[in-house]
Amino acid sequence: MATEKEYPMTKEGKLKLEQELEHLKTVKRKEVVERIKIARSFGDLSENSEYDSAKEEQAFVEGRITTLENMIRNAKIIEDNDSDVVSLGKSVTFVELPEGDEETYTIVGSAEADPFEGKISNDSPIAKSLLGKTVGDEVVVQTPGGEMNVKIIAVK
Repeated sequence: MATEKEYPMTKEGKLKLEQELEHLKTVKRKEVVERIKIARSFGDLSENSEYDSAKEEQAFVEGRITTLENMIRNAKIIEDNDSDVVSLGKSVTFVELPEGDEETYTIVGSAEADPFEGKISNDSPIAKSLLGKTVGDEVVVQTPGGEMNVKIIAVK
């Protein structure tokens, strides 16, 4: 039997997924079933776009529920540690060299990555380059747009 993929995440990330799962199961599922019921009442299903749309949404919701259940079941909670080494669950602040802006990201598992909230996946090029480094290290980050030189100024 193949081993399940582990999903590294913070406690907060797991809680967020659990809340989304609960919402999908208790609210969204019922809404979709009601949409299907209403669309069926329109008659001929072969030319009923409302019915097709509702069935597509149902498939999406059920697929997302399955995905979330799998991620939660195989979650590996990232433990806090006090070291100054860049690792999962840590926030890292760096500046792009020679004189770029200061940027701060929290490195999380792919399941809870959200670049708009400053959370980047441990699989991203930036995170891969920074993992294992410490304050003061200068790192070359390979990005799709080319190389970027950064200096780590803080790890929390």
